Amino acid sequence: MTDVDTSAPTVAPSGDDTPAFIAPVAMENDPDALFAGDRGILDADVRRVLVRILQRRFLLAESSPAEWKLLLEHQQMIESRLNDLFVRLVVDHDRGVAYKEQVRSDEVDVPILLKDEAYSRAETLVLVYLRTVFQRETTAGAPSARVDVEEVEQTVLTYFAESDGTRASQQRAVRTAIARLDREGIIEEESEGRYRIGPLIEIVLSAEVLRELQRWLEEQTTDAEAPEAVASLPEEQTA
Repeated sequence: MTDVDTSAPTVAPSGDDTPAFIAPVAMENDPDALFAGDRGILDADVRRVLVRILQRRFLLAESSPAEWKLLLEHQQMIESRLNDLFVRLVVDHDRGVAYKEQVRSDEVDVPILLKDEAYSRAETLVLVYLRTVFQRETTAGAPSARVDVEEVEQTVLTYFAESDGTRASQQRAVRTAIARLDREGIIEEESEGRYRIGPLIEIVLSAEVLRELQRWLEEQTTDAEAPEAVASLPEEQTA
């Protein structure tokens, strides 16, 4: 067997002097590289914002001011990277929130990266109540809207049937729903058991969907199919 001389570049048999294989540049010879073989062009901080957009449902200006500033400064580049993945970036400047959407097209074969998830029935009912309170308070001119756990439970539990388990299990479902919405930034706990409803609720639950669900809640009696209709409310797409 003949040993290959790795010290000289391999050239194409056509006589072209262009190397057939390009050896990766060592990090010490490429000060812009963040890791061996790095071909990215974004700064490290901008890459982290891009990853946060992919990881989270939402990026909030209020809770992540540094990341929000970087997003706005490099929005076009971040949008370009997401578009390469058939993902659209939505930036709501008025509400201070950014999120991603799966691109769908009848003209182009789009591989689906993001998936649709559904809120649970308890989560949906809590969202409806929070959205109703937020709309009522902001329409009345209040600068913000707040709720207590007890008042959320009192209202939401009225929509549970006996077949939905014991009252204790129903209460746990409501508390679990509140905890999730708190993690997502839709509400924020200001003191024990008291939450401020953020403007993100308007994005998660549009006025049109709210009206549809409110009509259903007003009309529902003991219809067994109604709970499924609520549970199928789609969540914003997540990776």
